[in-house]
Amino acid sequence: MRSVWLPILLCLACGAEDPPPSPPCDQACQDAVAVRSLRETMKLVYNLTLQANPVGPQDESTPCPLGGDARVFGEATSDSMQGATQVALTYELNDCVYMERDEEPEENYAMMLSGVLTQEGIIAVQPSASTALLINGNSVSFLGAVYDPPIEYQAQACPVILGQSGNQLAGTICDRPAGLDL
Repeated sequence: MRSVWLPILLCLACGAEDPPPSPPCDQACQDAVAVRSLRETMKLVYNLTLQANPVGPQDESTPCPLGGDARVFGEATSDSMQGATQVALTYELNDCVYMERDEEPEENYAMMLSGVLTQEGIIAVQPSASTALLINGNSVSFLGAVYDPPIEYQAQACPVILGQSGNQLAGTICDRPAGLDL
């Protein structure tokens, strides 16, 4: 049996072509991936520090997965009937490094983030609720790579103003418009 399957398994890639190259990623595309990296890093920090905490005042810190650290503090109140958490939080990111690899080129990044951001609104916990957040930072720094193949990305002391409604995230980064579907 082994002799029959071995050639078939070895030939699964026979005739397979290399995947097509990724489309070009202009400044708007790069900014969208940088915004994704910021939002997903904030989500990770929230999950590592506050998820499953009792409601009320919060103040927690965590090391970031690939270096640096983060602190989140403020108020979080849960509404179990609506399946949502009301937040008024501040995130302090100190050279916080996070990376994501995906088959979609625009969902890849390795980013070090620094800055203070506020997050206010509703985080959906169940399908009966919808996430609605405002995220603001006066001076956020990005250093790393976005996209696949990787493109170097750097922005120092950038103002960031974002709004999330459901899976739609849009606003400005470094005074440039940016948006994406999460």
